[in-house]
Amino acid sequence: MNGLTVRDMTVRDIRAVSTIRVTGWKAAYSGLVPTSYLDGLSVEADAEWRTKTFAADPLVQNVVAEDDRDVVGWGVLGPCRDDDAENEAGEIYALYVAPARIGTGAGRTLMDALIARAGEAGFATLTLWVIAGNRRARRFYERAGFRFDGTRADWPVEDTSVPEVRYARTVADPR
Repeated sequence: MNGLTVRDMTVRDIRAVSTIRVTGWKAAYSGLVPTSYLDGLSVEADAEWRTKTFAADPLVQNVVAEDDRDVVGWGVLGPCRDDDAENEAGEIYALYVAPARIGTGAGRTLMDALIARAGEAGFATLTLWVIAGNRRARRFYERAGFRFDGTRADWPVEDTSVPEVRYARTVADPR
């Protein structure tokens, strides 16, 4: 057991979540996303945006993983936003762990909680998008039972097109 608990995110968690998101992006996407874009990310701007938009949609669930001292991970789940989504499709919009906690089971703990919550919310399937070149994340998702479903998209970042791929799984499927 990794000593983590997962709970609903609160407004008090915004700064910690923004820190995890920004440091997570800079660690995970270096070499995959333009450096100038990553350099432009700031915890302050992310926290400001998150404060304005937090809890805006009651169908979106933000959760945090914490140890006895700190928030160490964040995940968010809601209805699938894709045009081809079926009514009972959910989507994991984000799952990030503090870079120092990668490989400790924090991501697995968050993923398990999000899958369980997807089932409780009535979602039959779950999707997520991942940058195609992010091999570490893709292996993590595959271990959680997700598979590339053949759908690709390009995310325009500054003057660059960053390829993304969609992964999907049935909520009730065992890994």
